[in-house]
Amino acid sequence: MKIHDCVQGTTEWLNLRAGIPTASNFDKIVTPKGAASKQAEKYMFALLAERLMGHPIEERGFSHWMDRGSEEEGRAVAFYEFQKDIETVKVGFITNDAGTVGCSPDRRVGPGLLEIKVPSESIHVGYLLQAGSAYEEYRVQVQGQLWIAEAEWSDVLSWHPELPPAIVRIERDEPFIAQLDKGVTAFAGVLEEYFEMVVARGWVREKPKQEPARNKLPSLDELVRTAKQALIDIQKQWELYT
Repeated sequence: MKIHDCVQGTTEWLNLRAGIPTASNFDKIVTPKGAASKQAEKYMFALLAERLMGHPIEERGFSHWMDRGSEEEGRAVAFYEFQKDIETVKVGFITNDAGTVGCSPDRRVGPGLLEIKVPSESIHVGYLLQAGSAYEEYRVQVQGQLWIAEAEWSDVLSWHPELPPAIVRIERDEPFIAQLDKGVTAFAGVLEEYFEMVVARGWVREKPKQEPARNKLPSLDELVRTAKQALIDIQKQWELYT
């Protein structure tokens, strides 16, 4: 396991994810039932396209959806930490040692993880009435995170500012993780074979030389996101002490 120190949603984070299978898309490789997904080929070609272009496909228009969750994430974390009487740790991006697969859980919590969802009202009420639905909805993603992050459990917190929160704890499912490991690892192997083929054909765009780290400045979207998160953290602390 390798932990990459970055801020989720920034250009750096998007670039780290580009071109490799990530837990949020593992259901495009292996279904919740453990079978091979019919979306696998399309997903593989999308990852190859990212490698060919030298940037993530999600780069355009993706921040809008990230912002929607980020706006409420601070309050959700504050509730969770107060409810559980525990501190959480922010996570950037986690990969296996080879860097061929990755995941981005929202927080680490001791031996476990915290995954925050900010769904629509109807979906959130469904989680309140039947907490297990959160597990079924995100089974592949969460088990993928537990596999890559080498964690014991994950708390999925569904949050809405005007409705009661819903939390469901998901334990490791070793038989399913074994299926996931086999399927995703095989997928990643074929992806590398395809990439070697396109490299041999000269299709890969040469990346520009990077400037020394001391001369690099944060991108605009990273500065904006960092500022927003700082305001959320300040508000969270204010709400705790007032």
